[in-house]
Amino acid sequence: MNKQMIFITQLIYIIAGQESVFHQFEDIAIPIISKYNGRLLLRVRPDEKSFIQHSIDPPYEIHLVEFDTEKDFEKFMHDDERKKFLHLKEQSIKSSILIHGKKL
Repeated sequence: MNKQMIFITQLIYIIAGQESVFHQFEDIAIPIISKYNGRLLLRVRPDEKSFIQHSIDPPYEIHLVEFDTEKDFEKFMHDDERKKFLHLKEQSIKSSILIHGKKL
């Protein structure tokens, strides 16, 4: 069986003043990733100097996560424990861009 790893990159935009609520959600959601054969590869909070050029608003955080399979990612997204705390995500995140990819 040949595993096809998938990579999820997420650009996260926070509602001003809701950073601590976002961090509460991340403290719950990030550990759940490993439960579904996933690994948080990068979690970056770039500052203004980090951007050489951009034509979109710079995100508050950038995450790169790897899952063994698409099914693992889907299971993570539907995890019951994570779902209990989605209200924190909804309260703190203005928007996000999710980029789904695979290693070439």
